[in-house]
Amino acid sequence: MEFQLTFKIIIFLFVLISVYAALRNLDVIKIILIYLKDLLIRK
Repeated sequence: MEFQLTFKIIIFLFVLISVYAALRNLDVIKIILIYLKDLLIRK
């Protein structure tokens, strides 16, 4: 029983970290796309 509880907690933390990393990467990708769009419009 203890092992299952520990395993569930570890999986839950892993999911939280994954979602946080994905959201951070989405912000970075959005900034890069805006920068590329500005470069194309400027020319």
